[in-house]
Parts: sequence; structure tokens; C-alpha cells
Amino acid sequence: MPTRLIANALLFQAGWFACVMGGTSWWLLIPLAALVLHFCWVSSWAAEGKLVVSVALTGAALDSCLLQVGVFDFATTDTLAPLWLVLLWALLGTTLNHSLAWSAKPIWLAAVLGAVGGPMAYFAGSALASVSLPLGQQATLWILAPIWALVMPLLHGFAHLYREQFRLLQLARQRR
Repeated sequence: MPTRLIANALLFQAGWFACVMGGTSWWLLIPLAALVLHFCWVSSWAAEGKLVVSVALTGAALDSCLLQVGVFDFATTDTLAPLWLVLLWALLGTTLNHSLAWSAKPIWLAAVLGAVGGPMAYFAGSALASVSLPLGQQATLWILAPIWALVMPLLHGFAHLYREQFRLLQLARQRR
């Protein structure tokens, strides 16, 4: 596995752990640093900035909706997904063209990864962070699995769309 893919996966894991452990404390500097390192070393803002922002906004909207319907209960907020969770989504956006690129094709692979990995990440995070699952683990699993089976292919769709836009922009610049 190339060094950049390993670095991308390690940055994501360090950021994930810091987010769920830190909530609103100084720990949030770690995922922010991971994002900066990603754009400085692993990628570039021009190539992936739109993807990371889109994933963060999509995730914030989804988790805020799940919070409102009672799937999650965050000790720190009852209206919108907390900042640490939005940062987690941004970090996930950094993996789509790199360490998780393998899961994009065939598309069913992204769906399976989402259906299994999404709920597992929430369960692990809820055990470490101040998040409760008011509906219980089993009901939450049955809600999150199909959502994430749709979310991961959607996010890979964003990644593909923005890669193509960037590629076409680069071609247009070369032709000038």
C-alpha cells in the first residue's frame, strides 16, 4: 500500500479517535490538523475541497435529522449535530479518493461497507463519546444500516463527480 494511502488512513483514524474522545475540548485540534495535513501532503484543496465540504454538510444534515427523530442523543446539543461529528464527516470525505477508493467499484461494495461500517463506527463512537442511542443498539442498527448502505455510494458519487470536474478543469487549463 503506498505511503499516501497509509498516511490518509492513519490521519482519519487519529482524527476519528480525537473527535469521539474530545467532543468540544482541545482534542478537536487533532482532526483539524489531520485535515490540514491531508490538504498539504496527501491531496490539495483544489482537487478535494468541494468533496470534503459536501461530505461534511451532508453528514451534518443527516446526523442532525437523526438527532431530531430520536436516534441519537448528544449530551452537548439537542438541535444540530455537534462540531466534532461534522469534523468526522469532513475526515471521512478525505478518505473517499484515497484509502477508501477501493470501495467505490463495484457500487455494491460501497453499500456493504456502509451498511456494516457506518453502524459500527456509531456504536464505537457512542461507547467513547457522550452519545446515547435512545432506541437501543438493535433498533439503531436497523435504522443506520440501510441509511449507510445508501450514504456510502452517494458519497462515492460526489467523489467521482468532483474528480471529473477537476479533471475537465485541468484539461481546459492545459488547452489555453
